[in-house]
Amino acid sequence: MTSCQTQYLLMLLLSVGVSAVEVQRPRGVPLSKRQFYEEGKPFTCLDGSRTIPFDRVNDDYCDCKDGSDEPGTAACPNGSFHCTNAGFRPGFIPSSRINDGICDCCDTTDEYNSGAACQNTCRELGRKERESLQKMAEITKEGFLLKQQLVQEAKRGLEEKKAKQADIQIGKKDLEAMVEALRTVKETAEQPEKEAKERHLKAWEEQKAVIQMEKDKAKMAEVLSELDDDADGSVSVAELLSHSELDPDSDGSFTEAEAQGLLGGVDKVDSVAFESVWNNIKDKYTSEQANTETPAEVETPGEEIKEPPSDNDSEQYPEEDIPEEEEEDDEEDEEEDQDDGDYKSPPPTQTPDKKEDDDEGTMPPFDQETQNLIDAAQKARDAFDESERALREVDDQVKNLEKEISFDFGPNAEFAYLYSQCYELSTSEYIYRLCPFNRMSQKPKFGGSETNLGSWGHWAGPEDNIYSLMKYEHGTGCWQGPNRSTTIKLTCGKETVVTSVSEPSRCEYLMEFISPAICQEPPSLDAALHGHEEL
Repeated sequence: MTSCQTQYLLMLLLSVGVSAVEVQRPRGVPLSKRQFYEEGKPFTCLDGSRTIPFDRVNDDYCDCKDGSDEPGTAACPNGSFHCTNAGFRPGFIPSSRINDGICDCCDTTDEYNSGAACQNTCRELGRKERESLQKMAEITKEGFLLKQQLVQEAKRGLEEKKAKQADIQIGKKDLEAMVEALRTVKETAEQPEKEAKERHLKAWEEQKAVIQMEKDKAKMAEVLSELDDDADGSVSVAELLSHSELDPDSDGSFTEAEAQGLLGGVDKVDSVAFESVWNNIKDKYTSEQANTETPAEVETPGEEIKEPPSDNDSEQYPEEDIPEEEEEDDEEDEEEDQDDGDYKSPPPTQTPDKKEDDDEGTMPPFDQETQNLIDAAQKARDAFDESERALREVDDQVKNLEKEISFDFGPNAEFAYLYSQCYELSTSEYIYRLCPFNRMSQKPKFGGSETNLGSWGHWAGPEDNIYSLMKYEHGTGCWQGPNRSTTIKLTCGKETVVTSVSEPSRCEYLMEFISPAICQEPPSLDAALHGHEEL
């Protein structure tokens, strides 16, 4: 039986005045033990240790070890006195408080021989408690009615989710078929695109080869002209020797034999034969014009070249000291440049990067036929990508629905309404935020980062009322301590609200949370009276 049901029982019993019935029995004896105290018969200690004449009960001398022979006196240190408290709740007090001048029982029966001026406050206390319990009983009743509504809403919601799940599964199959169809369309469109781009690239490579060959011939004719010092249309060993950079072994000594070797073993080659030896010298040959320097370009040994003074007196930034803002701007510019150069088509149809500074120039744009194939393939890729995104979204919907449908929201899914909701409590320092079945957090009220006080773990109540506690675990770690965790204690109410948060142990939080979903059905009057003839 839950605490709410117990309080409701108590309210019903008080309202019918059961506790106001007086039954004759020795002072300090509860009605439940009256049968052990029969006047005129020997009394046996309740622990069974000994039997004494009845006139030694409440004689202000302790005969029983358990103190049961002195229920109405202070003779036994371990005894207890029963307060009848007619009109209010009965109770027990230690025997040491009997006749101590302080009224502990509201009916004043504990001070029967002390002379204390006590007033019987049981009826007034009973009235106040009945009012409080009546209010709680009404809240419990209303809360339970709301719970029944939540159960019905959860039932409808579950049916809707299952119907939606079935519809999505049907739509998913259609979408999967569409994805596969668009994949085929994409692959079919990419094949001629690939072939057309390869043809374009091959033609460009061939064109570059022709351009390079023409440049090479022009270079060869230029070198032949430079080497032919006597202008006889031939290049001799003597003419080669004036170019020491052609020394094959680069040992600093360019001999006639080495020069002759470059000419194919002869002393002289004409313009036709020069083509056959061109490959031997073209990589090392330095133009005579490049070796010609003007007087202004010749550096005078021993003299330091002085740069003109700068108009700006301040020292320029070294490369590593470029201000961060400039570096960021440069990085952004580089990223933009890279983005501008990106081509939509993924491998294997991606064309090589265009090089503006290539000796052969820039690859010409695609012809219209090829561009049409590229556009068609890109359109097919876009359609396929869009269908794949739609399928992923549907998969996410299916997973979320499956998770929600299978979640433990209570015996009748009464807690389902809390899913995807959040509730806050503001204190003088923090704002606490509870998102049931998700996480619990704490955020400073006047600035600062949020702290995770635990993620949803499990229901943690006792076996007979497991849904009365929620456990949130694995929160942010405390400094040199464990990870934070929170226990949520649910109590019955008409509203859904966080009422308090405390930290009873370091890094372990306790939250009081009111919800109608935890309310139990109030017992009837007959059930309250049955088996509860005495409080």
